Amino acid sequence: MEKKMTSAKLSDRKGALDLASWMFNVVTSVGIILVNKALMAKYGFSFATTLTGLHFATTTLLTVILRRLGYIQASHLPISDLLKFVLFANFSIVGMNVSLMWNSVGFYQIAKLSMIPVSCFLEVVLDKVRYSRDTKLSIILVLLGVAVCTVTDVSVNTKGFIAALVAVWSTALQQYYVHYLQRNYSLGSFNLLGHTAPAQAVSLLLVGPFLDCWLTGKRVYAYDYTSTSVSFIILSCTIAVGTNLSQFICIGRFTAVSFQVLGHMKTILVLILGFIFFGKEGLNLQVILGMLIAVAGMMWYGNASAKPGGKERRSHSTPSNKSQRHVGSTESTELLDDKV
Repeated sequence: MEKKMTSAKLSDRKGALDLASWMFNVVTSVGIILVNKALMAKYGFSFATTLTGLHFATTTLLTVILRRLGYIQASHLPISDLLKFVLFANFSIVGMNVSLMWNSVGFYQIAKLSMIPVSCFLEVVLDKVRYSRDTKLSIILVLLGVAVCTVTDVSVNTKGFIAALVAVWSTALQQYYVHYLQRNYSLGSFNLLGHTAPAQAVSLLLVGPFLDCWLTGKRVYAYDYTSTSVSFIILSCTIAVGTNLSQFICIGRFTAVSFQVLGHMKTILVLILGFIFFGKEGLNLQVILGMLIAVAGMMWYGNASAKPGGKERRSHSTPSNKSQRHVGSTESTELLDDKV
């Protein structure tokens, strides 16, 4: 009887932590999207890659302070794995920004939707995960709902297709790798950020100004900085710390596919808040119908994937002696969307 009560308490505690982690990610992600939209649309700061570099620089500063205070313990991450992660993450950031520039909004949204099947493919091939019929159908319903909401005109060209292909696969690999590194090296979210944020900050701040100049024809150094625009940049960087941390927490707790599926809830929230803060002309029957379909799909996915056999590994590989010492479990980029 005591064991049952203990098990129930642990289950309730995990559910509460999962919910808190997800709400943390939703609040910070939606917040940064709205701040960045205002910064870019109203104040003309269109230097997305450079701003992302500033986000990671701010995150690095926080991890250094927490390490000095003793809140982050020393941990190990092989340089080869760090370089792979930074490569995937930076290609994701650049790919998304270039895809947004070279593609129509409709094809851009379709490319984003394809991240879920790509993430599923990675889990099936690399982690030997098996999905139930209901889980597969619920994912399709989510994709359908978000497509109805967001996909409008669809046109594609060769260079836009290549940019979208790079963006989709690098993003899926980055999110898979977050879960992989935390699982195999017992890295908490702040520990992993402590390893990855400095490398991303340096690389993006070096490349960002040149890439942004190529994409926009403007130089970040020539931007007319005002007290208001600087305040928005600082606010964006502050929220980005929470967004980066919450992404690692959520992927560690839910896996990349669940993170992608639940992530479309943020798309729905951004649409709703965008209508409230930036005008209601886009709100129509098609968008409302798409929202309802997507929310129904997310609820179905949560129920289906939680059932026995809904989503499970077919086999568990035996880790090597080296990795066994590290095995554990814990938990950007496109500025106008859900990553920083």
